[in-house]
Parts: sequence; structure tokens; C-alpha cells
Amino acid sequence: MRKTISVVGLGKLGLCLSACFAERGFETLGVDVEERVVSSVNKGLSPIEEPGLQELVGRLGGHRLRATLQHREAIEETDITIILVSTPSNVDGSFSNRHIEAALRSLCVFFRESKKYHLFVISSTVMPHSTQEIFIPLIEKHSGKKLNQDFGVCYDPDFVALGEVIKGFLQPEIVVIGESNTEAGERLETLHHQMCLNEPYIARMSLISAEIAKVCLNTYITTKISFANTIANICEQIPNADVDAITQAIGHDKRISPYYFQGGLSFGGTCFPRDTRAFIKMAERHNIDAGIIYAVDRVNKFQDEHLARVVLDEMSRLEGKTVGILGLAFKPGTPVITESPAIKLIQELLKNDLRIVAYDPLAIPTTRAVFSDEIEYVTSAQECLTQSDICVLTYRSEEFRQVIEQYEHTKAISIVDGWRMIDAGKLAKHVHYIPLGRMYANNP
Repeated sequence: MRKTISVVGLGKLGLCLSACFAERGFETLGVDVEERVVSSVNKGLSPIEEPGLQELVGRLGGHRLRATLQHREAIEETDITIILVSTPSNVDGSFSNRHIEAALRSLCVFFRESKKYHLFVISSTVMPHSTQEIFIPLIEKHSGKKLNQDFGVCYDPDFVALGEVIKGFLQPEIVVIGESNTEAGERLETLHHQMCLNEPYIARMSLISAEIAKVCLNTYITTKISFANTIANICEQIPNADVDAITQAIGHDKRISPYYFQGGLSFGGTCFPRDTRAFIKMAERHNIDAGIIYAVDRVNKFQDEHLARVVLDEMSRLEGKTVGILGLAFKPGTPVITESPAIKLIQELLKNDLRIVAYDPLAIPTTRAVFSDEIEYVTSAQECLTQSDICVLTYRSEEFRQVIEQYEHTKAISIVDGWRMIDAGKLAKHVHYIPLGRMYANNP
């Protein structure tokens, strides 16, 4: 197989995937509709914030990693095209295929004139039935070609997490390949073997099975998170009960495992909430009662309501009216604030005429785009802490932990710790510590 590849969509995941292929020796062509993105990549500048990405783009951009606005080049210069564009959620929770369909139509204009076999790989998250019932007929219609004769199609969903995307692509735990036929699947499996630094479990299956598997994996994780969060909520009401002791213990049972099994704040980001809603929509379309997943969604909403209630109850006992937020992104290591617990908390606090000061090492620009000057932004965790009457930690951060445990300001302050990462024994006497997931003083 030629070590050439094209990737359509140079967003948060597509650019990372392209850079990983280039790093592994592939002549990689990235296609995007934004001239700004294409120009940046060709100059060796990453337009996206993701750990490790700038290093790869800086070294490979404009050379082994090249970007273009022209879909024609993907067809003419490569035999495999991976489509990894956004599939925004519709109002009903399902995913929109409009960007995938637009990309395929543009590719097929040039594929119609090609005499080479081409493998189209869909990696975006889609609703089940999309590949077989929408994408394949679209390719055949606009290219005049026949499936499994002139072209093959695979569904190859990613299972990466923002903040660890490079590692996720280069060292995946699993690879799921939905294939239109054996030849298509074998070509894609060979590609993964050439790219991966490890030897992941590779599961080949039908197109529909792969589509369902993608939605199911994230939904299972959110179910696990919500169960741990329910344990945490129970522990807050019972003296000496510690959610971490409980989840660590039972997480060692191989039937459960410790991963994503820590009580805390709501899950957020670009995948978990919307995949959970998409699972519900998928079940409804097939007249299946997805009661357990409805419960997951309810628990997640409750976690946001609970956090706001804890902060507002504590504020009612304080003279000051300033709330500090440490951590604006939905997780550390990313500027993404989509469905972040911090953002939802800020929205609720603003309804109560409270002053809000916030700090995050990466997510202030994205937060400013939402709230403008409705809240104040500071340049360090120390400054946020010093200005606050109550400060909320929304994700695990060694930087935040050290600043709080070394807090020496004489003003009294309350600390709401969503993940119990602070050693209460190291806190000054005038710090009131509120660890969610354990009973604390003034717990109503």
C-alpha cells in the first residue's frame, strides 16, 4: 500500500489525525474549506490548541503534512480519503450529516473522472444507518461508480479524548472498522498497523455495527460516570462515607474497572453529552425503552443543579459576593468549554447578581467569547483565590491544588472542591473546605 493519505476536515480531531499520519511517514494531504486553516498548516502553525500538536505541525507542516482547499487533490494524489468533519447535533439529539455529505459531493465531482479504486473512510460520529443508507448511495449517484467494484467504504470512528488526541491516535486501545466488504476492511486494517505505535485490538464488523458501537461506547462511559456521581451524592449525606474509598475499592473488580469511575461534577465536552442524547434518539427510532440512559441524562443535569445549590447556599452565609472559578474548560489541557460544569455554573450565578472572577490556563479566550465582560478574568490561580469569597475547583489540577494548599491570605474563604483533590490538613484555619462527595460542615 502506498504511504499516502488524505484527510478531509482539519478541525480539532482531523488536524491531529493528519499530523499523526505524517509523523508515521505518510505523505499526508489535509483538505479544509477554511483558507486560514490551510495557510496556517502549510506555514507550520497549528490553528488549534492541543498538547503536542504544534510540535508536529511545526516540524511537518508544508512538507510531509500539506494542506489544501482542493478536494480534487485528495482524489488524484491518494487512494484513501478519511472524512473527519463535524456532525453537529440536531434539535432532537441526532447528528447532522450535512458536512459529510458536502465533502462527499465535492470529492465525487473528481472521483467521477478517476480510473483508480478509492477507499472512502468515514470517521465522524454519525447516527446508525447513515453510511449504508445515505453516504454510499450519495457516492454512487454523484460519481457514477459501483460500491465494492470502483470504491470501498469503511466506518472507522475515533475513540480519542481532547487533551490526549495525539496519543489516542498513535496508541489506541481499540480500533473499530465497519467495512463494505473484506477488501475495504483489509486495506484499512493495514493502514492502522502502519500508523499505530502499539498493537491495538482491531474489531472488524458490518457498517451498522460499527456505527452503533461508536455511540454505545461513550454512552456506557457516561452511565458509569453517573453511577459514581450518584454514589458521591449519597456519601455527602452520611458521616464518614468517602466516595473515593468506595469507587477505588470496587473499581478493582475487573467487572467494573477504575476508569471513569470517580464521583464528581457533571460530564461535559464535545462527545459525552451529545452521544448520550444520540443514543436515546437511536433507541426511540427503534421503539426501544432507553430508560437507563434517560436516567444518566437526569443525573448529569442534577450534578449541575447540585453544584449551583452548594455554592449559592454557601454564599448566603458569607458577607462577600465574589465567586472564583478555577477551571473553565470541561477538563484540563484543552480550551474547549462545551457543556463545561464551570460554564453552566457561571450562567446560574449570573442570575443571582454575583461578581465572578475566573482563571483557566487555556480557556479564557473561549470563555470570553461567551460571557464578554459579564465576568472578570485573572491571570493566575493565586489572583483568583485572593479575590474570592468562595472559590470553586471544577477539574483536577496540580497547579490549583498547590496554590490552595499554600494559601496564606488572611481573608476567610470557602473552597468548593468538585473532585476532593485538596489535602484538608494543609489548609489554613480560616479556609472552609467543602469537598463534594463527602459530608462537610453546614451540609444541608
